[in-house]
Amino acid sequence: MATPPTANPTTLTAHLLSLSTPRPYSAATEHPFLTAAGLGTLPPALLSLWLAQDRLFAAHGGSAFIGRTVAAVPFSSLDEPGSPREQRNQELVRVLAYSLTNLVREVGFFGDVAREYGLKAEGWKERKATRDYTAEMVRVGAEGRIEDAMVFLWAMEQIYLDSWLYVASLKPVEAEGGTAPAVKTLVNNWTNPEFVKFVDELTQIVNSLGIEPGSPAWIRAESIWARVIELEEAFWPVGGEELTLLNEKM
Repeated sequence: MATPPTANPTTLTAHLLSLSTPRPYSAATEHPFLTAAGLGTLPPALLSLWLAQDRLFAAHGGSAFIGRTVAAVPFSSLDEPGSPREQRNQELVRVLAYSLTNLVREVGFFGDVAREYGLKAEGWKERKATRDYTAEMVRVGAEGRIEDAMVFLWAMEQIYLDSWLYVASLKPVEAEGGTAPAVKTLVNNWTNPEFVKFVDELTQIVNSLGIEPGSPAWIRAESIWARVIELEEAFWPVGGEELTLLNEKM
């Protein structure tokens, strides 16, 4: 069973990664869907279903969430140009702008992957897990707490990074057959140096927000972390769903 990455135990992110949550970290990062993907045994239809759900998630929920988070950045006319608060806020906007641009890119990326590898990214019904994840993003974004939103964003991206690193650690039964080539492209998208740097930047930002141990924001962060693990676990589809979620009218 995988354990979360190790880090400085004095930081919030390291604290969250060390927590024993209701659903273990490995439930999200070593899900059977991911294991099958890494072994090259994932059925094309199940990969197609996931691809369609992640496209929906990015195009609809993700973009709206980033927009709400940008609106929550606490700019103030009382902050002098170049002051620490102003610099931190500008850094938040920069990272959030990158995140939004990347979401837009990924929406197109999903379509490109589907076309290149003969997958069906359209015509699927939305899964309950996709709706639940989007609804939680709406809730966190609507509350307007920049600390909560950044913890949520970091949690999503950290888990995705570790999930695809797990996939990359497995050896496909047949590297050139089945869904293995498509999975390799997906692995490259979420484990490349640019994405790793993005997750590192999110980690640094969360740890720079001044969230003190035991504070209400700290306790909320623990709850957000546990909830994102649950949502990520549920987001990976299981075998059989591809038989019931294809829209027959398409």
